[in-house]
Amino acid sequence: MEVDEVGTVVRVGDGVALVHGLRRVMLAELVEFPDGVMGMALNLEEELTGCVILGEFHPIREGDIVRRTGRIVSVPVGSELIGRVVNPIGIPLDGRGALKTDRYRPVEKFAPAVTARAPVGRPLQTGIKAVDALVPIGRGQRQLILGDRQTGKTAIAVDAILNQRDQGVICVYVAIGQKASTVARVIQRLSDEDALAHTVVIAATAAEPAALLFIAPFAATTVAEELMEQGHDVLIVYDDLSRHAIAYREISLLLRRVPGREAFPGDIFYLHSRLLERAAQLDHTHGGGSITALPIIETQQGDISAYIPTNIISITDGQIYLQSDLFYAGVRPAISVGLSVSRVGGSAQSQAMRRVAGQLRLDLARYRELAAFAQFGADLDRRTRARLTRGSRLVELLKQKQYRTLSLDEMVVSLYSGIQGYLDEIPVELVDRFATRLREVIRLEHPDLGKRIRESGDLTDSDEQTLRRIIEDLLAQFKIEQGIGA
Repeated sequence: MEVDEVGTVVRVGDGVALVHGLRRVMLAELVEFPDGVMGMALNLEEELTGCVILGEFHPIREGDIVRRTGRIVSVPVGSELIGRVVNPIGIPLDGRGALKTDRYRPVEKFAPAVTARAPVGRPLQTGIKAVDALVPIGRGQRQLILGDRQTGKTAIAVDAILNQRDQGVICVYVAIGQKASTVARVIQRLSDEDALAHTVVIAATAAEPAALLFIAPFAATTVAEELMEQGHDVLIVYDDLSRHAIAYREISLLLRRVPGREAFPGDIFYLHSRLLERAAQLDHTHGGGSITALPIIETQQGDISAYIPTNIISITDGQIYLQSDLFYAGVRPAISVGLSVSRVGGSAQSQAMRRVAGQLRLDLARYRELAAFAQFGADLDRRTRARLTRGSRLVELLKQKQYRTLSLDEMVVSLYSGIQGYLDEIPVELVDRFATRLREVIRLEHPDLGKRIRESGDLTDSDEQTLRRIIEDLLAQFKIEQGIGA
């Protein structure tokens, strides 16, 4: 004989059902509707329980029986998910059969305690010169990527995933409300670049119910937490939390919760703070693993002071702001130096990168200021012209094509040539060609130098002298080949 606690559907529509009779149901508990359709209890009122339906809600009718399961919404976890594409409740979407794991964890969990955390001090290399030099990311950090649509937000996140192939970092990419075709392109690119082997993809596309979009980032974080607690370093990309906030707003309004600013519910800040606080660098007594979070936010017409962007800026440890004007001017990645910041700073950089990039932000800021002034056509002194020359070369040097990530030594030698003024004698249009030649010379003719920089993360005085000599020799040869100064 079995005893079930059951309720009755009072009202259903738009993915939400009001159920009477589930007296002891728990918050976020799974409930079962007819034909195996599952739901999640979100509103616990005195007489009625508001449930969001995790699937097709059209067959559900008033008077249908609803059963408690006694289980909080959970997802399968473990290393078996690496290389797979699943939906937020763990159903495979890649056609490769069922998941071979029997371990489940609730999607909601308290963030690691303050005493269990260690300071962020290890760099997470993205392979993007502008990011690793200007807004470095450390393992365990939360770095926001924001900008208008089609400005390269996902491109930076995907490049960061691609660059972890040989870094020992497991990646989790969660698509929230994206077009299915967009998600398919990202998965195909990860597969083509041999990066899917260290990545878990959790997809809740725009065609899915709002309830699945709501739990998607929590499910992804739960998968990442299992790996972190095993001692692994994990990179998680939330693409994007703007759509997550909109999905939660939809659910809240359907559940008749009181709306607040921009019709978002009053707990929208708590929604994202309890999510992003789960990213951490654990200390050695707790395994030493980490979760590095890259949440993405889409702004409207560059307004970073809107409600959701300011909420998440205040939660994260810095932001990478992509500016539309720079993007359309051909500066890609279109990172705004003035509005982008990493609150971890130099502690998330290797010694070599810190040594060559220390002056870079200041030089670029001066260049932006002087470039605006020079547009008025005023006579410029020699020092100002020199700064404009240097700045234009640095901007050109920081341009980088998508899917072309660089190793630490390649970034260091490229940036060193610009910071030390070697590129000032080269026309702007030849800067990229010279930087490419320099990286090839280091890789083919001086592999020991590149290996020392990569493995030690430092640029010693002797290595710097060697690098100076290599750049000077190549510069003289390059100027002869291009007829510069002839």
